[in-house]
Amino acid sequence: MSPLSTAVLERARGAARPARLGRVSELLGLQLRVTGLQAAVGDLLSVESAVPVLAEVVASGPTGLVCLPLGSTAGLTIGAPVHAAGGPLTIGVGEALRGRVLDGLGRPIDGGPAIDGLPRVTVENPAPGALTRPRIDHQVGLGVRALDALVPCGRGQRIGIMAGSGVGKSSLLSMVARGTDAEVSVIALVGERGREVREFIENDLGPGGLARSVVVVATSDAPPVERLRSAFVATRIAEFFRDTGKNVVLMMDSLTRVAMAQREIGLSAGEPPATRGYPPSVFTLMPRLLERAGTSTAGSITGLYTILVEGDDLQDPIGDAARSILDGHVVLSRRLATSGHFPAVDVLESISRVTNAVTTREQQHDARQLRRMLAAHRDVRELVEIGAYVPGANPDADQALARMPRIEAFLQQDMDDPTDTATTWQRLNGLLSS
Repeated sequence: MSPLSTAVLERARGAARPARLGRVSELLGLQLRVTGLQAAVGDLLSVESAVPVLAEVVASGPTGLVCLPLGSTAGLTIGAPVHAAGGPLTIGVGEALRGRVLDGLGRPIDGGPAIDGLPRVTVENPAPGALTRPRIDHQVGLGVRALDALVPCGRGQRIGIMAGSGVGKSSLLSMVARGTDAEVSVIALVGERGREVREFIENDLGPGGLARSVVVVATSDAPPVERLRSAFVATRIAEFFRDTGKNVVLMMDSLTRVAMAQREIGLSAGEPPATRGYPPSVFTLMPRLLERAGTSTAGSITGLYTILVEGDDLQDPIGDAARSILDGHVVLSRRLATSGHFPAVDVLESISRVTNAVTTREQQHDARQLRRMLAAHRDVRELVEIGAYVPGANPDADQALARMPRIEAFLQQDMDDPTDTATTWQRLNGLLSS
């Protein structure tokens, strides 16, 4: 029998095989329980109703499969038929995704052409091996002077942007999306307000930024599984571009809302709460997601992850865990933000762990000198304000006081005024040598 005949016969056998159906046995809170069906954790099931609802298997036990729906459960009933969708979530990837806006499951929501013809891949993917990752030795320009000069980011580095609500994290990401010299930007908006999504795309990102970006959106009213999966969808899209040899910037806003989605899922599946109500699976999930960014033998993914710290507390469990995994962090100051200083980067509290690998000795000297002056100015600021500082007591403070207007002009920057890396280093050197 020819191979073609064999393939036709197998398809015919599959079509003739009776479909195995399960049933919904329980609907409770965020979860539903399915009996009479075998499926692996992570597989998708389809629950039949007026509008079929997809659900993901998150746990399995003697009483059936625990599933979380990827849509509204309105209209579902006990006994509703359930059948397996054939495996885990898959998405289409390809160059056609540039300039597109997708939902948390990788489906277009911008009214553009369908992407059905793209090759499909699962959203889970192993991280590059520790010994196969090329070393980070090249700076990637972000277009933001305060970051490029004082918290330099290497190609393939992962950095957390930490701040409370309303301090400018999303605005800083949009500035990076327009000013970076990376070839592709992948932006994940996880748990964002629905009102802000269109504003971000049209005003902050702009047509130019969107043209070389892929935006993945899961708003705050999306089911927790979709919010969680949106982070993996964005990461998988970034991996596709990296595997084709490109240098990608992956921006995720925010990692905290990804952890909150996993908290909802874990608690619904019966996990015990631990630190501040986060179950253990949250702290297992974070390295599994974050380690997928970085360098590979083909290209690189530079990861920028915003972290929403509760009450501006940098010791927040998610922020503390993220700092231990990432290669650096940027702290945004509410004091600077409320004083009109944008971007509100607190450079003295921010650090990049690859600075020495991606900058020259002269650049490192200039950055250290500026940091030293800023630290000295911070120490004497209150004395200066009350008139108790004696000039000459601290040479670094004297230099900082004399140059502070120019230093602040260097650190502040309009959103629509990106600066390339070479110009940033020239301006810093000119500021210190004058």
